[in-house]
Amino acid sequence: MPTQKKIGTVEELKQRISRATITISADYRGLRVPEMEQMRRRLRQASVEVKVVKNNLLRLAADQMGMPELMQVVEGPTALVLGYEDPIEAAKAITDYAQSAPPTFAIRGAFMEGQVISTEDLRALVRLPPRPVMLAQLAGQLQSPLAALSGLLDAPLRELASLLQSALSELPGLIEARARQMETTQGQP
Repeated sequence: MPTQKKIGTVEELKQRISRATITISADYRGLRVPEMEQMRRRLRQASVEVKVVKNNLLRLAADQMGMPELMQVVEGPTALVLGYEDPIEAAKAITDYAQSAPPTFAIRGAFMEGQVISTEDLRALVRLPPRPVMLAQLAGQLQSPLAALSGLLDAPLRELASLLQSALSELPGLIEARARQMETTQGQP
């Protein structure tokens, strides 16, 4: 029979996981309390939360949320790293920490948008540029063909305008020549 405390913990886990844009699983064995506090402090600066969880309670929360795949990245003692804003920034924060962490600390994988992400894929995700940069690159990629299309559509109009301008610049000379021609033909009997 589950206790009220465990039911509350499962509800809290469900709430945190549902708010998170990315959930990263890590093995924290070998970290002492001061090292855990240092990790929490460093990650909190990047809007990332670290929560040590019991796997059975996490399994209940994942099942109740319809996310049993989340358990694929969980084994043994688990620290969940929850990013609530930009998932790439959260992944960068934890991988940066992992580089300076004791060798027993290891990232197991992640769960984002209903998909399990392996450690290798997480490393690839970290190498992506920040979201504003990616949006600017996308806008540039979209703008380039549109500018070319605009130039192609504008070219016939420019050529027509140039042709009309050329004809208009020659018109006074043609009128003058025709007027002289008419004067000479009228002056002849």
